[in-house]
Amino acid sequence: MTDDIQSFGNRFDNPEEDPAMLEAGRLLFAKPCDFILGATKDEHIGSYNLPEIAFAGRSNVGKSSLVNALTGQKTLARTSNTPGRTRQLNFFDLGQKLILVDLPGYGYAQASKSDIAYWTNLTRNYLRGRAELKRILLLIDSRHGAKDSDRQIMDELDTSAVSYQIVMTKTDKIKPTPLAEVEKKLAAELAKRPAAHPQIMKTSSAKSVGIAELRASIAALTQQGG
Repeated sequence: MTDDIQSFGNRFDNPEEDPAMLEAGRLLFAKPCDFILGATKDEHIGSYNLPEIAFAGRSNVGKSSLVNALTGQKTLARTSNTPGRTRQLNFFDLGQKLILVDLPGYGYAQASKSDIAYWTNLTRNYLRGRAELKRILLLIDSRHGAKDSDRQIMDELDTSAVSYQIVMTKTDKIKPTPLAEVEKKLAAELAKRPAAHPQIMKTSSAKSVGIAELRASIAALTQQGG
């Protein structure tokens, strides 16, 4: 019995290494995923009584591409070469088991100050006291590492005690040695941040790198129920 309990604990500690959790992640993301709504006002944001995972990151970091890769639906989330295309909170229902939330990108290249302030405030209001939110996946472009705008978001999440985890994107576009250097620098920063999950996930939507492991990690969060 003790061995069973220990195995269960390890499964949640390192779900991306556990065959059962990898399978649980595959099955979870094999379910149909449907767009619910794009919230542009606070009153549009409802409660779905399901666990939620939110995706955040700089404009053009690959949020929509990652959502599409996870769900296996190439056109579920709209992708664009124009930074700042996601200007609303997009909610997706994954098999009535999990809500995926694609947050507006920050660090907008082409947007008015008033628009930026509006989207930022909308996102903050969503994050404030969101009991269903299990974790924010904060995407960082592996070629560039953390920028000041990323650190500002991390500061706010630390202050608000909102759990977040770094997901490095576009790892197919950087060689192993510089990738390891970027990861090392990020890990050192995260060690000083109270709301940050210590493990960094490395992904490439284009090459399907790390997708199965990220699915397993998300599945573990839904099963923990807390």
